[in-house]
Amino acid sequence: MPVVPWLVGKSGSARLARVGRGLQAVKWRPLALFLSALIPFGLLLDVMGPGVIAAIVVLTGLIGAYLLWSYVAVERIPKYMSLFGPRALAVSLVAYGVLIVALGWLEPSPMAFVHLGAVVLIFIYYWFIAFIAFFHDQIGHSTFEAGPPYPDVTVLIPAYNEEGYVGRTIQALLDAEYPTERLEIIAIDDGSTDDTYAEASTYAAVFEQVRVVSKENGGKYSALNYGLLFASSEIIVTVDADSIVAANALKRIVAPFRDDADIGAVASNVTIWNRDSLVTRCQQLEYTIGVNIYRRALDYFGIVMVVPGCLGAYRRDALDEVFAYDPDTLTEDFDVTMKVLRAGYRVTVSDARVYTEAPSTWADLHRQRLRWYRGNYMTILKHWPVVTDGSYGYLNRVALPFRLVEMFFVPAASFVVLAYIVWLALTGHLVTVLAVFVFFTSIVLLIAALGIQIEGEDWRLLVYSPLLVVGYKQFHDALNLRCMVDVLTDRDLDWTSAKRVEQTRSQDAERTSVSTQVLESE
Repeated sequence: MPVVPWLVGKSGSARLARVGRGLQAVKWRPLALFLSALIPFGLLLDVMGPGVIAAIVVLTGLIGAYLLWSYVAVERIPKYMSLFGPRALAVSLVAYGVLIVALGWLEPSPMAFVHLGAVVLIFIYYWFIAFIAFFHDQIGHSTFEAGPPYPDVTVLIPAYNEEGYVGRTIQALLDAEYPTERLEIIAIDDGSTDDTYAEASTYAAVFEQVRVVSKENGGKYSALNYGLLFASSEIIVTVDADSIVAANALKRIVAPFRDDADIGAVASNVTIWNRDSLVTRCQQLEYTIGVNIYRRALDYFGIVMVVPGCLGAYRRDALDEVFAYDPDTLTEDFDVTMKVLRAGYRVTVSDARVYTEAPSTWADLHRQRLRWYRGNYMTILKHWPVVTDGSYGYLNRVALPFRLVEMFFVPAASFVVLAYIVWLALTGHLVTVLAVFVFFTSIVLLIAALGIQIEGEDWRLLVYSPLLVVGYKQFHDALNLRCMVDVLTDRDLDWTSAKRVEQTRSQDAERTSVSTQVLESE
Protein backbone atom coordinates (compact mmCIF):
# COMPACT_ATOMS: atom_id res chain seq x y z
CA MET A 1 0.00 0.00 0.00
CA PRO A 2 1.51 3.39 -1.00
CA VAL A 3 2.46 5.76 1.81
CA VAL A 4 1.07 9.30 1.78
CA PRO A 5 4.12 11.45 2.70
CA TRP A 6 2.25 14.23 4.48
CA LEU A 7 0.74 11.71 6.92
CA VAL A 8 4.10 10.28 8.04
CA GLY A 9 5.92 11.29 11.26
CA LYS A 10 4.96 13.70 14.01
CA SER A 11 3.84 16.41 11.60
CA GLY A 12 1.67 13.85 9.82
CA SER A 13 0.07 12.84 13.10
CA ALA A 14 -0.63 16.48 13.89
CA ARG A 15 -2.26 16.90 10.51
CA LEU A 16 -4.37 13.82 11.07
CA ALA A 17 -5.42 15.19 14.47
CA ARG A 18 -6.45 18.49 12.88
CA VAL A 19 -8.40 16.65 10.18
CA GLY A 20 -10.11 14.59 12.88
CA ARG A 21 -11.06 17.68 14.86
CA GLY A 22 -12.33 19.30 11.68
CA LEU A 23 -14.51 16.31 10.87
CA GLN A 24 -15.87 16.29 14.41
CA ALA A 25 -16.75 19.99 14.08
CA VAL A 26 -18.80 19.38 10.93
CA LYS A 27 -22.54 19.44 11.50
CA TRP A 28 -23.43 16.45 9.38
CA ARG A 29 -27.22 16.69 9.41
CA PRO A 30 -27.34 20.20 7.86
CA LEU A 31 -24.68 19.08 5.36
CA ALA A 32 -26.74 16.03 4.37
CA LEU A 33 -29.88 18.15 4.05
CA PHE A 34 -28.11 20.73 1.93
CA LEU A 35 -26.56 18.19 -0.47
CA SER A 36 -29.87 16.31 -0.81
CA ALA A 37 -30.98 19.01 -3.25
CA LEU A 38 -28.66 17.46 -5.84
CA ILE A 39 -31.33 14.77 -6.36
CA PRO A 40 -34.30 16.97 -7.45
CA PHE A 41 -32.03 19.32 -9.41
CA GLY A 42 -30.47 16.33 -11.14
CA LEU A 43 -33.87 14.84 -11.99
CA LEU A 44 -35.02 18.19 -13.36
CA LEU A 45 -32.02 18.50 -15.65
CA ASP A 46 -32.56 14.92 -16.79
CA VAL A 47 -35.98 15.73 -18.27
CA MET A 48 -34.93 19.02 -19.88
CA GLY A 49 -33.78 19.40 -23.44
CA PRO A 50 -30.14 20.21 -24.21
CA GLY A 51 -31.03 23.71 -25.38
CA VAL A 52 -32.81 24.61 -22.14
CA ILE A 53 -29.96 23.14 -20.10
CA ALA A 54 -27.47 25.22 -22.06
CA ALA A 55 -29.59 28.32 -21.49
CA ILE A 56 -29.70 27.63 -17.73
CA VAL A 57 -25.94 27.04 -17.59
CA VAL A 58 -25.16 30.27 -19.45
CA LEU A 59 -27.58 32.34 -17.34
CA THR A 60 -26.29 30.85 -14.09
CA GLY A 61 -22.73 31.52 -15.26
CA LEU A 62 -23.59 35.12 -16.13
CA ILE A 63 -25.11 35.80 -12.71
CA GLY A 64 -22.29 33.89 -11.01
CA ALA A 65 -19.73 36.05 -12.84
CA TYR A 66 -21.62 39.15 -11.76
CA LEU A 67 -21.57 38.07 -8.11
CA LEU A 68 -17.89 37.15 -8.27
CA TRP A 69 -16.99 40.46 -9.87
CA SER A 70 -19.08 42.25 -7.23
CA TYR A 71 -16.95 40.66 -4.52
CA VAL A 72 -13.69 41.53 -6.29
CA ALA A 73 -14.77 45.11 -7.01
CA VAL A 74 -16.03 45.86 -3.49
CA GLU A 75 -13.31 44.07 -1.53
CA ARG A 76 -10.23 44.42 -3.74
CA ILE A 77 -10.54 47.25 -6.28
CA PRO A 78 -13.27 49.68 -5.15
CA LYS A 79 -12.36 52.20 -7.86
CA TYR A 80 -13.92 49.82 -10.40
CA MET A 81 -17.19 49.31 -8.52
CA SER A 82 -19.08 51.20 -11.21
CA LEU A 83 -18.13 48.60 -13.84
CA PHE A 84 -20.56 45.76 -14.60
CA GLY A 85 -23.13 46.95 -12.11
CA PRO A 86 -26.88 46.25 -11.96
CA ARG A 87 -27.64 48.29 -15.08
CA ALA A 88 -24.92 46.48 -17.05
CA LEU A 89 -26.31 43.19 -15.75
CA ALA A 90 -29.80 44.17 -16.96
CA VAL A 91 -28.41 44.97 -20.43
CA SER A 92 -26.52 41.65 -20.42
CA LEU A 93 -29.72 39.78 -19.56
CA VAL A 94 -31.53 41.38 -22.49
CA ALA A 95 -28.66 40.43 -24.81
CA TYR A 96 -28.71 36.93 -23.32
CA GLY A 97 -32.44 36.61 -24.09
CA VAL A 98 -31.88 37.60 -27.72
CA LEU A 99 -28.96 35.15 -28.00
CA ILE A 100 -30.73 32.06 -26.65
CA VAL A 101 -33.71 32.68 -28.96
CA ALA A 102 -31.41 33.18 -31.96
CA LEU A 103 -29.59 29.93 -31.13
CA GLY A 104 -32.88 28.07 -30.80
CA TRP A 105 -32.29 27.14 -27.16
CA LEU A 106 -35.59 28.64 -26.03
CA GLU A 107 -38.91 29.40 -27.67
CA PRO A 108 -39.56 33.14 -28.09
CA SER A 109 -42.52 33.22 -25.70
CA PRO A 110 -43.09 35.02 -22.38
CA MET A 111 -44.03 31.72 -20.73
CA ALA A 112 -40.72 30.10 -21.72
CA PHE A 113 -38.73 33.01 -20.28
CA VAL A 114 -40.76 33.08 -17.05
CA HIS A 115 -40.27 29.34 -16.58
CA LEU A 116 -36.53 29.67 -17.25
CA GLY A 117 -36.29 32.59 -14.82
CA ALA A 118 -38.16 30.68 -12.10
CA VAL A 119 -35.84 27.66 -12.37
CA VAL A 120 -32.70 29.81 -12.35
CA LEU A 121 -33.95 31.90 -9.41
CA ILE A 122 -34.61 28.88 -7.24
CA PHE A 123 -31.23 27.47 -8.30
CA ILE A 124 -29.44 30.67 -7.29
CA TYR A 125 -31.47 31.04 -4.10
CA TYR A 126 -30.54 27.54 -3.01
CA TRP A 127 -26.93 27.37 -4.07
CA PHE A 128 -26.08 30.94 -3.12
CA ILE A 129 -28.33 32.28 -0.37
CA ALA A 130 -29.12 28.96 1.33
CA PHE A 131 -25.47 27.92 0.99
CA ILE A 132 -24.29 31.03 2.83
CA ALA A 133 -26.86 30.40 5.57
CA PHE A 134 -25.67 26.78 5.76
CA PHE A 135 -22.03 27.92 5.96
CA HIS A 136 -23.06 30.45 8.60
CA ASP A 137 -24.40 27.56 10.68
CA GLN A 138 -21.28 25.44 10.17
CA ILE A 139 -18.89 28.03 11.55
CA GLY A 140 -21.26 29.21 14.29
CA HIS A 141 -24.24 31.52 14.09
CA SER A 142 -22.44 34.63 15.30
CA THR A 143 -18.83 35.74 15.35
CA PHE A 144 -19.59 38.13 18.21
CA GLU A 145 -19.38 36.76 21.73
CA ALA A 146 -21.77 38.19 24.31
CA GLY A 147 -19.86 39.28 27.38
CA PRO A 148 -18.58 42.25 29.38
CA PRO A 149 -17.97 45.10 29.20
CA TYR A 150 -21.61 45.90 28.49
CA PRO A 151 -22.57 49.27 26.99
CA ASP A 152 -25.31 51.51 28.34
CA VAL A 153 -28.59 50.59 26.63
CA THR A 154 -31.87 52.44 26.28
CA VAL A 155 -34.83 50.30 25.26
CA LEU A 156 -37.65 52.15 23.50
CA ILE A 157 -41.13 50.58 23.52
CA PRO A 158 -43.57 52.47 21.28
CA ALA A 159 -47.11 51.56 22.31
CA TYR A 160 -50.54 52.40 20.99
CA ASN A 161 -53.48 50.58 22.61
CA GLU A 162 -51.25 47.79 23.92
CA GLU A 163 -53.13 47.12 27.15
CA GLY A 164 -52.47 43.54 28.24
CA TYR A 165 -49.20 43.45 26.29
CA VAL A 166 -46.94 46.32 27.27
CA GLY A 167 -46.64 45.11 30.86
CA ARG A 168 -45.26 41.70 29.99
CA THR A 169 -42.91 43.27 27.43
CA ILE A 170 -41.47 45.49 30.17
CA GLN A 171 -41.31 42.54 32.58
CA ALA A 172 -39.36 40.44 30.06
CA LEU A 173 -36.84 43.27 29.70
CA LEU A 174 -36.50 43.57 33.48
CA ASP A 175 -35.91 39.80 33.65
CA ALA A 176 -33.24 39.93 30.95
CA GLU A 177 -29.68 38.97 31.86
CA TYR A 178 -28.31 42.51 31.59
CA PRO A 179 -26.69 44.72 34.24
CA THR A 180 -29.42 46.82 35.85
CA GLU A 181 -27.18 49.87 36.12
CA ARG A 182 -26.61 49.76 32.34
CA LEU A 183 -30.27 49.43 31.37
CA GLU A 184 -32.86 52.13 30.77
CA ILE A 185 -36.41 51.28 29.60
CA ILE A 186 -38.67 53.95 28.12
CA ALA A 187 -42.26 53.14 27.19
CA ILE A 188 -43.82 55.71 24.85
CA ASP A 189 -47.60 55.87 25.00
CA ASP A 190 -48.63 57.17 21.57
CA GLY A 191 -51.99 58.61 22.58
CA SER A 192 -53.60 55.30 23.51
CA THR A 193 -57.31 55.21 24.19
CA ASP A 194 -57.08 52.26 26.58
CA ASP A 195 -55.07 51.66 29.79
CA THR A 196 -51.68 51.27 28.11
CA TYR A 197 -50.22 54.24 29.98
CA ALA A 198 -51.53 53.05 33.35
CA GLU A 199 -50.26 49.52 32.80
CA ALA A 200 -46.77 50.72 31.91
CA SER A 201 -46.77 53.24 34.76
CA THR A 202 -47.20 50.50 37.36
CA TYR A 203 -43.70 49.30 36.44
CA ALA A 204 -42.25 52.81 36.44
CA ALA A 205 -43.53 53.25 39.99
CA VAL A 206 -41.57 50.20 41.18
CA PHE A 207 -38.44 50.03 39.00
CA GLU A 208 -36.25 53.11 38.71
CA GLN A 209 -34.86 52.05 35.33
CA VAL A 210 -38.36 52.19 33.81
CA ARG A 211 -39.81 55.45 32.55
CA VAL A 212 -43.13 56.13 30.81
CA VAL A 213 -43.78 59.15 28.60
CA SER A 214 -46.93 60.07 26.72
CA LYS A 215 -47.77 62.08 23.63
CA GLU A 216 -50.61 62.71 21.21
CA ASN A 217 -51.10 59.96 18.65
CA GLY A 218 -48.77 60.47 15.71
CA GLY A 219 -47.72 57.03 14.54
CA LYS A 220 -44.94 54.63 15.44
CA TYR A 221 -42.18 56.70 13.82
CA SER A 222 -43.12 59.76 15.88
CA ALA A 223 -43.30 57.70 19.09
CA LEU A 224 -39.78 56.41 18.50
CA ASN A 225 -38.46 59.88 17.71
CA TYR A 226 -40.13 61.19 20.86
CA GLY A 227 -38.58 58.42 22.94
CA LEU A 228 -35.14 59.30 21.59
CA LEU A 229 -35.48 62.74 23.19
CA PHE A 230 -35.35 61.04 26.60
CA ALA A 231 -32.79 58.34 25.80
CA SER A 232 -29.37 58.77 27.37
CA SER A 233 -27.47 55.68 26.18
CA GLU A 234 -25.01 55.00 23.37
CA ILE A 235 -27.01 51.98 22.16
CA ILE A 236 -30.72 52.23 21.32
CA VAL A 237 -32.81 49.06 21.33
CA THR A 238 -36.37 49.11 19.99
CA VAL A 239 -38.93 46.52 21.08
CA ASP A 240 -42.54 46.28 19.94
CA ALA A 241 -45.05 46.34 22.77
CA ASP A 242 -46.39 42.91 21.84
CA SER A 243 -42.97 41.20 21.84
CA ILE A 244 -41.10 39.28 24.52
CA VAL A 245 -37.30 39.17 24.45
CA ALA A 246 -35.39 36.06 25.48
CA ALA A 247 -33.36 36.26 28.68
CA ASN A 248 -30.02 36.60 26.84
CA ALA A 249 -31.34 38.70 23.96
CA LEU A 250 -30.00 42.08 25.12
CA LYS A 251 -26.50 40.70 25.71
CA ARG A 252 -26.44 39.14 22.27
CA ILE A 253 -27.85 42.05 20.31
CA VAL A 254 -25.37 44.60 21.71
CA ALA A 255 -22.26 42.40 21.33
CA PRO A 256 -21.50 43.40 17.69
CA PHE A 257 -21.30 47.10 18.58
CA ARG A 258 -18.48 46.45 21.04
CA ASP A 259 -16.40 44.45 18.57
CA ASP A 260 -16.93 46.38 15.32
CA ALA A 261 -17.12 50.18 15.17
CA ASP A 262 -18.47 50.04 11.59
CA ILE A 263 -21.68 48.33 12.67
CA GLY A 264 -24.58 50.75 12.88
CA ALA A 265 -27.49 48.38 13.51
CA VAL A 266 -28.15 44.77 14.54
CA ALA A 267 -31.15 42.59 13.69
CA SER A 268 -32.68 39.88 15.85
CA ASN A 269 -34.03 36.38 15.30
CA VAL A 270 -37.84 36.51 15.21
CA THR A 271 -39.97 33.64 16.51
CA ILE A 272 -43.77 33.44 16.61
CA TRP A 273 -45.18 32.32 19.94
CA ASN A 274 -48.89 31.86 19.12
CA ARG A 275 -48.67 28.85 16.80
CA ASP A 276 -52.18 27.60 17.31
CA SER A 277 -53.57 27.85 13.78
CA LEU A 278 -52.72 27.10 10.17
CA VAL A 279 -52.11 30.81 9.54
CA THR A 280 -49.59 31.27 12.34
CA ARG A 281 -47.72 28.05 11.57
CA CYS A 282 -47.33 29.03 7.93
CA GLN A 283 -46.00 32.39 9.09
CA GLN A 284 -43.42 30.74 11.33
CA LEU A 285 -42.24 28.57 8.42
CA GLU A 286 -42.12 31.70 6.27
CA TYR A 287 -40.03 33.46 8.94
CA THR A 288 -37.69 30.48 9.17
CA ILE A 289 -36.89 30.06 5.49
CA GLY A 290 -37.86 33.39 3.97
CA VAL A 291 -36.67 35.89 6.54
CA ASN A 292 -34.11 34.50 8.94
CA ILE A 293 -32.13 32.49 6.34
CA TYR A 294 -32.18 35.46 3.96
CA ARG A 295 -30.88 37.74 6.72
CA ARG A 296 -28.08 35.31 7.57
CA ALA A 297 -26.96 35.36 3.93
CA LEU A 298 -26.90 39.16 3.75
CA ASP A 299 -25.12 39.24 7.12
CA TYR A 300 -21.89 38.10 5.44
CA PHE A 301 -21.86 41.28 3.40
CA GLY A 302 -22.98 43.53 6.26
CA ILE A 303 -26.10 44.52 4.32
CA VAL A 304 -29.02 43.14 6.33
CA MET A 305 -31.78 45.28 4.87
CA VAL A 306 -34.39 45.16 7.63
CA VAL A 307 -33.81 45.41 11.36
CA PRO A 308 -37.18 44.17 12.66
CA GLY A 309 -39.20 46.47 14.85
CA CYS A 310 -40.03 43.70 17.32
CA LEU A 311 -36.35 43.73 18.40
CA GLY A 312 -33.56 45.75 16.85
CA ALA A 313 -30.54 47.69 18.06
CA TYR A 314 -28.86 50.83 16.73
CA ARG A 315 -25.80 52.85 17.49
CA ARG A 316 -27.11 56.21 18.72
CA ASP A 317 -24.59 58.08 16.58
CA ALA A 318 -25.91 56.28 13.49
CA LEU A 319 -29.51 57.24 14.27
CA ASP A 320 -28.52 60.85 14.89
CA GLU A 321 -26.54 60.95 11.66
CA VAL A 322 -29.56 59.86 9.58
CA PHE A 323 -32.04 61.99 11.60
CA ALA A 324 -33.79 58.94 13.04
CA TYR A 325 -37.25 57.96 11.78
CA ASP A 326 -39.13 59.50 8.84
CA PRO A 327 -42.91 59.78 8.31
CA ASP A 328 -42.98 59.03 4.57
CA THR A 329 -43.26 55.22 4.57
CA LEU A 330 -45.38 52.63 6.38
CA THR A 331 -42.38 50.48 7.31
CA GLU A 332 -40.20 52.63 9.52
CA ASP A 333 -37.90 49.69 10.37
CA PHE A 334 -37.02 49.00 6.70
CA ASP A 335 -36.64 52.72 5.98
CA VAL A 336 -34.33 53.52 8.90
CA THR A 337 -32.20 50.43 8.17
CA MET A 338 -31.73 51.61 4.59
CA LYS A 339 -30.76 55.05 5.85
CA VAL A 340 -28.15 53.55 8.18
CA LEU A 341 -26.76 51.43 5.34
CA ARG A 342 -26.60 54.42 3.01
CA ALA A 343 -24.70 56.34 5.69
CA GLY A 344 -21.89 53.77 5.31
CA TYR A 345 -22.53 51.59 8.34
CA ARG A 346 -22.68 47.82 8.32
CA VAL A 347 -25.88 46.12 9.47
CA THR A 348 -25.55 42.62 10.84
CA VAL A 349 -27.70 39.91 12.42
CA SER A 350 -27.43 38.38 15.88
CA ASP A 351 -28.74 35.32 17.72
CA ALA A 352 -30.85 37.53 19.97
CA ARG A 353 -34.26 35.86 19.98
CA VAL A 354 -37.55 37.66 20.32
CA TYR A 355 -41.00 36.14 20.55
CA THR A 356 -43.78 38.04 18.83
CA GLU A 357 -47.46 37.59 18.21
CA ALA A 358 -48.49 36.89 14.62
CA PRO A 359 -51.91 37.55 13.08
CA SER A 360 -54.08 34.54 13.86
CA THR A 361 -56.67 34.89 11.07
CA TRP A 362 -56.43 35.39 7.31
CA ALA A 363 -58.18 38.75 7.64
CA ASP A 364 -55.67 39.98 10.23
CA LEU A 365 -52.74 38.68 8.17
CA HIS A 366 -54.18 40.52 5.16
CA ARG A 367 -54.29 43.79 7.13
CA GLN A 368 -50.76 43.35 8.46
CA ARG A 369 -49.23 42.54 5.09
CA LEU A 370 -51.02 45.39 3.37
CA ARG A 371 -49.00 47.74 5.55
CA TRP A 372 -45.78 45.75 5.21
CA TYR A 373 -45.88 45.37 1.44
CA ARG A 374 -47.04 48.91 0.76
CA GLY A 375 -44.28 50.14 3.05
CA ASN A 376 -41.73 47.97 1.27
CA TYR A 377 -42.57 49.49 -2.12
CA MET A 378 -42.57 52.99 -0.62
CA THR A 379 -39.14 52.40 0.90
CA ILE A 380 -37.65 50.96 -2.28
CA LEU A 381 -38.90 53.94 -4.30
CA LYS A 382 -37.64 56.37 -1.65
CA HIS A 383 -34.16 54.85 -1.80
CA TRP A 384 -34.13 54.27 -5.56
CA PRO A 385 -30.80 56.17 -6.00
CA VAL A 386 -29.10 53.14 -4.40
CA VAL A 387 -30.08 51.07 -7.45
CA THR A 388 -28.12 53.32 -9.78
CA ASP A 389 -25.20 54.39 -7.58
CA GLY A 390 -22.31 51.91 -7.59
CA SER A 391 -20.65 53.60 -4.61
CA TYR A 392 -23.05 51.73 -2.30
CA GLY A 393 -21.11 48.50 -2.85
CA TYR A 394 -22.92 45.30 -1.91
CA LEU A 395 -26.13 47.20 -1.20
CA ASN A 396 -26.21 48.33 -4.82
CA ARG A 397 -24.79 45.18 -6.41
CA VAL A 398 -26.36 42.36 -4.36
CA ALA A 399 -29.07 43.31 -1.88
CA LEU A 400 -31.18 45.66 -3.99
CA PRO A 401 -31.15 43.55 -7.20
CA PHE A 402 -32.33 40.50 -5.24
CA ARG A 403 -35.00 42.58 -3.51
CA LEU A 404 -36.23 44.09 -6.78
CA VAL A 405 -36.59 40.65 -8.35
CA GLU A 406 -38.39 39.41 -5.25
CA MET A 407 -40.82 42.35 -5.19
CA PHE A 408 -41.47 43.06 -8.88
CA PHE A 409 -40.76 39.86 -10.83
CA VAL A 410 -41.61 36.95 -8.52
CA PRO A 411 -45.24 37.87 -7.67
CA ALA A 412 -46.21 38.28 -11.33
CA ALA A 413 -44.19 35.28 -12.47
CA SER A 414 -45.88 33.15 -9.82
CA PHE A 415 -49.30 33.64 -11.40
CA VAL A 416 -47.96 33.19 -14.92
CA VAL A 417 -46.45 29.84 -13.93
CA LEU A 418 -49.63 28.89 -12.07
CA ALA A 419 -51.75 29.70 -15.14
CA TYR A 420 -49.41 27.61 -17.29
CA ILE A 421 -49.69 24.68 -14.87
CA VAL A 422 -53.49 24.91 -14.90
CA TRP A 423 -53.44 24.93 -18.71
CA LEU A 424 -51.20 21.85 -18.72
CA ALA A 425 -53.57 20.07 -16.36
CA LEU A 426 -56.62 20.95 -18.47
CA THR A 427 -54.92 19.71 -21.63
CA GLY A 428 -54.06 16.34 -20.13
CA HIS A 429 -50.39 16.85 -19.19
CA LEU A 430 -50.93 15.67 -15.64
CA VAL A 431 -47.57 13.90 -15.39
CA THR A 432 -45.75 17.15 -16.27
CA VAL A 433 -47.82 19.06 -13.72
CA LEU A 434 -47.02 16.50 -11.05
CA ALA A 435 -43.30 16.61 -11.92
CA VAL A 436 -43.18 20.42 -11.67
CA PHE A 437 -45.06 20.38 -8.35
CA VAL A 438 -42.81 17.67 -6.92
CA PHE A 439 -39.65 19.55 -7.95
CA PHE A 440 -40.60 22.90 -6.44
CA THR A 441 -42.10 21.30 -3.34
CA SER A 442 -39.00 19.16 -2.74
CA ILE A 443 -36.73 22.20 -2.98
CA VAL A 444 -38.93 24.22 -0.60
CA LEU A 445 -39.06 21.20 1.71
CA LEU A 446 -35.26 20.96 1.78
CA ILE A 447 -34.86 24.69 2.36
CA ALA A 448 -37.42 24.46 5.16
CA ALA A 449 -35.63 21.46 6.70
CA LEU A 450 -32.31 23.31 6.52
CA GLY A 451 -33.84 26.40 8.12
CA ILE A 452 -35.51 24.36 10.85
CA GLN A 453 -32.22 22.59 11.60
CA ILE A 454 -30.27 25.85 11.72
CA GLU A 455 -32.84 27.73 13.80
CA GLY A 456 -33.65 24.80 16.10
CA GLU A 457 -37.31 25.01 15.11
CA ASP A 458 -40.15 22.50 15.34
CA TRP A 459 -39.83 19.79 12.67
CA ARG A 460 -43.61 19.52 12.47
CA LEU A 461 -43.56 22.78 10.50
CA LEU A 462 -42.36 20.77 7.49
CA VAL A 463 -45.93 19.58 6.99
CA TYR A 464 -46.83 23.07 5.78
CA SER A 465 -44.07 23.31 3.15
CA PRO A 466 -46.35 22.54 0.17
CA LEU A 467 -48.44 25.62 1.04
CA LEU A 468 -45.38 27.78 0.35
CA VAL A 469 -45.61 26.48 -3.21
CA VAL A 470 -49.38 26.54 -3.74
CA GLY A 471 -51.87 28.42 -1.60
CA TYR A 472 -50.09 30.51 1.03
CA LYS A 473 -47.61 31.77 -1.56
CA GLN A 474 -50.29 33.00 -3.97
CA PHE A 475 -52.03 34.80 -1.08
CA HIS A 476 -48.88 36.87 -0.56
CA ASP A 477 -48.11 37.29 -4.26
CA ALA A 478 -51.59 38.68 -4.88
CA LEU A 479 -51.15 41.10 -1.97
CA ASN A 480 -47.76 42.16 -3.32
CA LEU A 481 -49.22 42.94 -6.73
CA ARG A 482 -52.08 44.91 -5.20
CA CYS A 483 -49.70 46.90 -2.97
CA MET A 484 -47.37 47.60 -5.89
CA VAL A 485 -50.28 49.07 -7.86
CA ASP A 486 -51.45 51.05 -4.81
CA VAL A 487 -48.03 52.65 -4.32
CA LEU A 488 -47.27 53.25 -8.00
CA THR A 489 -50.67 54.93 -8.50
CA ASP A 490 -49.95 57.10 -5.45
CA ARG A 491 -53.08 56.25 -3.51
CA ASP A 492 -53.68 57.64 -0.04
CA LEU A 493 -52.56 54.71 2.08
CA ASP A 494 -53.52 54.32 5.73
CA TRP A 495 -51.85 52.31 8.47
CA THR A 496 -53.49 48.87 8.69
CA SER A 497 -52.85 46.49 11.58
CA ALA A 498 -53.95 43.12 12.88
CA LYS A 499 -56.12 42.61 15.94
CA ARG A 500 -54.36 41.50 19.12
CA VAL A 501 -55.17 37.96 20.20
CA GLU A 502 -55.23 38.66 23.94
CA GLN A 503 -57.23 41.86 23.51
CA THR A 504 -59.76 40.05 21.33
CA ARG A 505 -60.12 37.33 23.95
CA SER A 506 -60.51 39.96 26.68
CA GLN A 507 -63.18 41.78 24.67
CA ASP A 508 -65.00 38.52 23.96
CA ALA A 509 -64.89 37.64 27.64
CA GLU A 510 -66.20 41.10 28.55
CA ARG A 511 -69.04 40.82 26.04
CA THR A 512 -69.89 37.36 27.38
CA SER A 513 -69.93 38.72 30.94
CA VAL A 514 -72.23 41.59 29.95
CA SER A 515 -74.57 39.21 28.10
CA THR A 516 -74.71 36.92 31.13
CA GLN A 517 -75.57 39.82 33.40
CA VAL A 518 -78.36 40.93 31.04
CA LEU A 519 -79.83 37.42 30.89
CA GLU A 520 -79.68 37.08 34.67
CA SER A 521 -81.41 40.42 35.11
CA GLU A 522 -84.21 39.26 32.84
